Amino acid sequence: MKKILHVDDEKDIRAVAKLALQSVGGFELTSCASGQEALDCVAETAPDLIMLDVMMPGMDGPSTLIELRKREDVSGVPVIFMTAKTQQDEIRSLLELGAIGVIAKPFNPMKLSEEVLKVWSAWKESEAKT
Repeated sequence: MKKILHVDDEKDIRAVAKLALQSVGGFELTSCASGQEALDCVAETAPDLIMLDVMMPGMDGPSTLIELRKREDVSGVPVIFMTAKTQQDEIRSLLELGAIGVIAKPFNPMKLSEEVLKVWSAWKESEAKT
């Protein structure tokens, strides 16, 4: 079972994502309410994938990703951003930070696992070629 660390400051979104990813997708999910909380629990969680909200108070998603990349234990874990900001230049800047994909919010709970798998699989294929 693949483990996902999901980080979002909105409790309702964490609840819907948990339902979508665990019940529908069959993933093991750990939820965090902030970037700092994610940094504190990422080592013990040992996720296969990290999903980050972009806009959070305190440490936002991009800042959290930058901090995660400094850590040897999780620097290679793929990250997908979830955001309502989906202009091409916004998406491009998130990908340039090192994310493997961006999923638009609001998301369809019944299709979230599918979207995650699509992005993740495309990334794995591209990694296998390098």
